[in-house]
Amino acid sequence: MSDAIPGEVLVMGAGTIGCFIGGSLAAAGVPVTFVGRPRVLDKLARHGLTLTDLDGARHKLAAPTLRLCEQVPVGARPALVLLCVKSGATAEAARELAFALPAGTTVVSLQNGISNCAAAGQAGPSLNIRAGMVPYNVAEIDDGAFHRGTPGRLAAEDDSALRDWLPVFERAGVPLDLHADLLPVQWGKLLLNLNNPVNALSGLPLRDELMQRGYRRCFAALIDETLGVLRTGGIVPAQVAAVPARRLPGLLRLPDWLFRIVAARMLRIDAKARSSMADDLALGRRTEIDALSGEVVRLAQEHGLSAPRNARMVALLEAWPQQPKRWTARELQDSLGL
Repeated sequence: MSDAIPGEVLVMGAGTIGCFIGGSLAAAGVPVTFVGRPRVLDKLARHGLTLTDLDGARHKLAAPTLRLCEQVPVGARPALVLLCVKSGATAEAARELAFALPAGTTVVSLQNGISNCAAAGQAGPSLNIRAGMVPYNVAEIDDGAFHRGTPGRLAAEDDSALRDWLPVFERAGVPLDLHADLLPVQWGKLLLNLNNPVNALSGLPLRDELMQRGYRRCFAALIDETLGVLRTGGIVPAQVAAVPARRLPGLLRLPDWLFRIVAARMLRIDAKARSSMADDLALGRRTEIDALSGEVVRLAQEHGLSAPRNARMVALLEAWPQQPKRWTARELQDSLGL
């Protein structure tokens, strides 16, 4: 593998993840085009792009240096596309990419859930679409300012078109690992993402929510239910967190004082971190609950099972815009039958 930059990158979906990863690559010298909604692009055009993380890194990209577009530019020929739109926009984004870009263009889906890569492939069959996984939390902490609040390494399906990018991602501070089979990694990440709806309903920063045993019991119950469904489906989730998936529920149920000690690595989260689902609720946007708990419910149904607690979380998040409220830990436990 060479240290040379293999070509240009197009970020399809300039949200928190797209801006952070695309911005990190741009700060490392990669030509990056950001395609997004006017709401985000206008802020970037005014304030530029500021990237920070829990390790103390900081990058500032001035507004005039950013290439910002509301649609895929005519004649674009990116060597790599990072698909970072919300799950509900996957098919539309893939169709736009397939229409505008040459056949065979490599696209990595850096989206939550399990099914987005397949949905993108169906909508844009001429593209070389590969599944990916983002392990960390990124929050928009100010206009044009994005902060990575938790650790981790990106993952994607192995593909020859991606191997020359590995040193580039490493230098940019967003290291990427390739896997022959990404499905266990995706399910390992989804298990962790089951805290997103708990965090969103709590109304608390991520670390504050995880420091309350009642909320952790809700998170543990969702993981337990999902692990049971995965066993029936013959799926063994990869270890994405500091501890194996099978140990997470017991760890989460520990008393607060003991959890702080035992889960020190898991709690390497700074005070700025919050779930993107919480941001979606705050802005009145549709959440990605269907790509998280909804995936569990569908897998259970495929095997003649039910997943009532994950189904309940889907219902709560979908009902929230009509009845917005901050759920206490006790209320949420009662709603899940704990």
